[in-house]
Order: sequence, then structure tokens, then C-alpha cells
Amino acid sequence: MKAELVLRNAKIVLEGEVVHGSLTIRDGTIAAVDTGNGQVGEDMDGDYVIPGLVELHTDHLESHYSPRPGVRWDSIAAIQAHDAQVVSSGITTVFDCLRMGSDEDGGFEKGEMRGIADSLQRAQREERLRAEHFIHLRCEVSAADVLDHFEDFKGDPQVRLASLMDHAPGQRQFQTMDQYIIYYKEKRGLSDEEFQHFVERRQSASARYAAPHRKAIAEVCNACGITIASHDDATAEHVEEAEHFGVKLAEFPTSMEAARGSHDKGMSVLMGAPNIVRGKSHSGNISARALADAGVLDVLSSDYVPFSLIHAPFVLSDGENGMDLHEAINLVAATPARTVGLTDRGRIEEGLRADLARVRRDSGVPVVRAVWREGRRVA
Repeated sequence: MKAELVLRNAKIVLEGEVVHGSLTIRDGTIAAVDTGNGQVGEDMDGDYVIPGLVELHTDHLESHYSPRPGVRWDSIAAIQAHDAQVVSSGITTVFDCLRMGSDEDGGFEKGEMRGIADSLQRAQREERLRAEHFIHLRCEVSAADVLDHFEDFKGDPQVRLASLMDHAPGQRQFQTMDQYIIYYKEKRGLSDEEFQHFVERRQSASARYAAPHRKAIAEVCNACGITIASHDDATAEHVEEAEHFGVKLAEFPTSMEAARGSHDKGMSVLMGAPNIVRGKSHSGNISARALADAGVLDVLSSDYVPFSLIHAPFVLSDGENGMDLHEAINLVAATPARTVGLTDRGRIEEGLRADLARVRRDSGVPVVRAVWREGRRVA
């Protein structure tokens, strides 16, 4: 006998519109979408039913694994805590960022990220997790040991996304020194002399390693079918370089020039959902709302606050000049799924996975009331 679930009296957020009706889920997939007032099934009480969110860039697992400087938590416990917070935010597919390459912003010993990946694989195998997890390798191309760390993931099918980043001063996110001083000198309590030496070391490493490491990692990813992301692009030259390396996802461009150029070349432009919720970038770069207003914002990620991924689309859809809700939900579901080749999810459509979230939002912060992954209630 087939397992069937009907969700009725819902505002169903489709890719192209919002309709009132019911959903039929059968054997983990969406069997039917019907409009009207169905009388059979679980009453959604007029709440929104949206696709399960697809998160491409979250550093949040790292904060559970290392909750304080020098502290390492049990990796399975850290993963389960992270998973619980992700799912309760309506996220059913998550790409967990693992750091490749040690730099002076801190880092992990060789093998630590591999250990987390092994624990993640074990946790999924043992059905400990409620969301589906993939791996996003954050590759600090200016780090001397990035290729050594990257080698630990050769042939790992969990790896579906890799970003090429360089956080050296004068590069991309930190083109000016103002934010770099706040982020590194003041945060670390460095003297002027110590900070100057710090900057010189970072710039020297970038000049030596960034270009060859960027090329080597891109070649491996293209050969293995791993989606490549650029990171913090700022100029037209950065965009041209990204296109050359086959980049599909432009993460956190720092200027309108870079965002528009990436979008026009067919890359999905990703910005942080916290940027939308707060109304500005935490690092002083361009606001995500400005990119949305210009029509060059394609994907949102929760980055460092998982719940922001469900909050931000409703912020974007507020007011007379707001984005249509279905368009805002596409930024966190349909488009990120397509960008990384996951064509079986991200939309409410017959034949696709029944990854869904029930959301109530009358005003202010939305409430996630239920979550299903492949038709099974997980929150």
C-alpha cells in the first residue's frame, strides 16, 4: 500500500505564483497540486507551504565543532546540533562549508576537516540527520597548504561545491584597509608593528600562491563535476577570471559592477540573507537589497545565521515595492538547487521530492511550523 499524505487549505508557493489549495504527497514525491478547498487531509490553516530551502553556504557547522578558540566538540554531536538548527529553519538540503587551507585568520590541523566529513557521512548513514547534507569546500587559495588539505577530499561524492577565495588585504572583500583593520588588528589586539608584519605576510602569500592554487583547484573541480564558486569578486577582471575557470556561482560580490557582470554572464549571484535582514553588509560592502532592486540577485545563503534563510524572503516581499513572495522564495529554493545541479528539489511540482516547509507569517518574523523531507515529517 502506498504511503500518502494530503496537505490542504494552504497557500502553496509555486515557482511562478502562490495558489490556495492542497498538495498530495505519495511515496516521498509530490503527486498532485490542486487548487480549491479540499475537504480531505491535514488542515494547514491557511499557512504557507513552500519548498524545503536549499542552503549553499553556511559556516555554522564550524561554530558547533569549535565553539570557543582551542575547543573541539565531539563531531557527531556538533553535526546533530547544527542539523537540528538547520531543519527548524526550513532548510532540507544544506551544503556545509569546510575550510581548506590554514591562514592567520586561524584554521584547523590537517585531517580535522576530513574527520568532520567522515562523521557527516557516518551520521547520514546511521540516519541521525533530518536534512540532506553535502559538502562545500572553502578553499583559501592564498594558503600554502590548501592543496594538501584539498587532496584529503579527492573522490569524495559528498563534495558538490568548492569556492575559490582569497582574504588577503587588498584583495576582493578587503580592497581597502578600513574593514581589514577592524576585522584583524582591533579584533586581535595587534600593535601597529605586529599588524604591519601580519599584512605583509598575508600579501606575500597571496602573491605567491593564489594564482596557481586557483588554477589547480578549478581544474580538479571541472574534471570531477564539482560546481565552482568565486568569492568576493569586486571588479570586471575578477568576473572575467571566474568565467574562465567555469564558475557557476558568484558568492558575495562586493560591488554592483561585479554582481551585474556575473549575473549577465549566467552565473548565479549569491548574497547573505543576514545582509537582507539587517539591511546592510557586516563588512561594509554593497547591500544585498541593492542587488535585488537591480535585478541581479539570484541566491541567498544563511552564511552565519541559519534562520535568516527563511526570514529574508519575507523581508524582501514586504511593502509596495517588495518582490513577489514566490520570486523571493526562488532565491532560497529553486535557483540554488538548479545552480548545483539538484533538479529533483527546490520547487513544488508534480514528480519532484516532497521537501516542504509549513510557514506562518502574519507580520514580522515568520514561524516554521512543520518540515517534511521526502514526505517524512522531520520537524
